[in-house]
Amino acid sequence: MSVLAQPAASVVQSVDWLAIAPPVLTAVVALVVLVADLFVPQARKPLLGWLSVAGLAVSALLLLPLLDGDRSTFCLTKQAGVCSYTADHFTLVIQFLVLGGALLAALLSVTALKDAHGGLPEGEYWFLLLSSAAGAALLPAARDLATLIVALEVASLPAFALVGMRHGDRRSSDAALKFFLSSVTATAVSLMGVSFVYASTGTLYLTQIAGRVQHVDGQLHTLAQTGVVLTLVGFAFKTAAVPFHFWVPDTYVGAPLPIAAYLSVVGKAVGFTGLILVTVIAFPSYADVWGPALAVLAALTMTVGNVGALRQQATRAYSAIRLLAWSSVGQAGYLLVPIAAAGYSKDAQKSIGSTVAYALMYAAVNLGAFAVAALVGRGRARNRVSDYRGLYATNPVTALLMAFFLLCLAGLPPGVIGLFAKVTVFSAAVDAGLGWLAVVMAVNVVVALFYYLQWTALLFRAPEGEPLRHRVPAPLTAAITLTAVIGIALSGAPQLVLRFAGGGLF
Repeated sequence: MSVLAQPAASVVQSVDWLAIAPPVLTAVVALVVLVADLFVPQARKPLLGWLSVAGLAVSALLLLPLLDGDRSTFCLTKQAGVCSYTADHFTLVIQFLVLGGALLAALLSVTALKDAHGGLPEGEYWFLLLSSAAGAALLPAARDLATLIVALEVASLPAFALVGMRHGDRRSSDAALKFFLSSVTATAVSLMGVSFVYASTGTLYLTQIAGRVQHVDGQLHTLAQTGVVLTLVGFAFKTAAVPFHFWVPDTYVGAPLPIAAYLSVVGKAVGFTGLILVTVIAFPSYADVWGPALAVLAALTMTVGNVGALRQQATRAYSAIRLLAWSSVGQAGYLLVPIAAAGYSKDAQKSIGSTVAYALMYAAVNLGAFAVAALVGRGRARNRVSDYRGLYATNPVTALLMAFFLLCLAGLPPGVIGLFAKVTVFSAAVDAGLGWLAVVMAVNVVVALFYYLQWTALLFRAPEGEPLRHRVPAPLTAAITLTAVIGIALSGAPQLVLRFAGGGLF
C-alpha cells in the first residue's frame, strides 16, 4: 500500500526539533540575513557576513547534542522505523563536513566581498550561500526519495545564482549557464527515475524500497530496473563523474573563488551522499548492476581528471583554478571507488566509511589550497600557476602550507593524512576483489604526482621580477589556519578520521 493510500491517522508525524536543528537554524539565519539587508546601511553590510559565519558555527555546534544516539523524526506512526529524517552517525559526519565546508567558504567570502567594492550584492550572496548550505545539511538525513530530491534542489538552485553573481562578467554568465543546464538535466533524469521506482514499489521511503524493489510484479520489473538506472545516472551527474564533468572547469573559473571552493567540497559531498543513500540503503539488491557501473565510472573519472590537470599550462590565465578543478574531478574518481566496492563487499558499511574518511580529508586540504589561491589572487588577478613562483620568498608560512596541502592531495609525506586516505580507498578496492580498479587507481596516483609536485616545486623557486608581497586579511588567515591545523593534526593521528567516519554509519 502506498503512503498516499494509507489512512490519515497513520501519516501523523512527530517532530524532533533537536534532530532537525542544524539545517533549520542555517535556513533561519539565511532569512534573517535577507531581511536585515533591507535595513542595514551600506557601510555596515560586512556585519551580514559575520552573522552568517556565526550562524554556520552555531549550526555546527548543534551537532554535538546529537552524538548520544540515533534520532529520527517525521515518522509514520503505525510503521516503526519508517521515517523521512534520520540523524544517525552517517548524517552527523556529513553534516559536519557540509557545515564546516560552508563555514570556511564563508570566511573566504568575507574577504572576497570586501575586495569586490560593491560588485557583489552582499545580502543576496549570504542568503543564497546559507540556503544552499541548509539544503546540503538536510540531504544526508533524508530517508525518502521526495526529501532527497527536495534537499538536492535546495542545495543546487542557490548555487546557480552564486556562480553567475558577477553581473556583466561573461565568464561568470557562461559558467552559471553550464552549471544550470547540467544540474537541470540531472534533476530531470533523477525525477523520472524516482517516479518509476515509486510506480513499481508504491513507496518513497528508502528502507521500504529496499524490501519491495526485489519483489516487484513481473509486469513492473522492467519499470523498476529503468527507475533504478535513471536515479543512479541522475546522481552521477551531481558527483561530476565522467562523462558528466564537462561543466566543472569553466564553472570553477567563472564563479567567485569562494563559491568554487564551496562547490569543490560541499557540492561534491551532496552528490556523493545522495549516491550512497540510494545505492546502499534503497537499492542493495541491485548491487550487481550499480557496483560494476560505478567501478567503470571511477576509473574513467580519475583518469580524465588527472589527464585534464596535466594539460594545464602554468602561464595560462586562471590555470591555478583550472588545475584545482580538474584535480577535483580526479579526486571524485577516488571517492567513487569505495562506493563501487560496496556493491561487491559483504561489509558495505566499511567501504562507505572509506569514502567518508577520504571526503573529510579532501575537504580540509582542498579548502586550504583554495584559501591560498584566494590570497594569491588578491595580487595576481589572473591566478596562474606561474604566479605562485617564489611564494616562499615573500610569504614562507603560506608557501609551506600550500606545499603541505598539495602533498596531501598527492598522497605524499608529510601529508600523511592524504596517504592514509588513499591507502584506505585502495584497500577497499582490493578487499572487494576489484584488483583492476586498484591498479588503475595506483597508476593515476603516480600521474597526479607530476602536476602536484611541479606546482609545489614552483613555490620554492627564485621569483621572476619584483616579488609580490601578500597581505593576509584576518578572515583568510583564519581559513588557512583552520585547514592547516586540521590537516596537520590528522596527519599526526590519521586513524582518527577512519574511526570518526566509519563507526556505525547506518
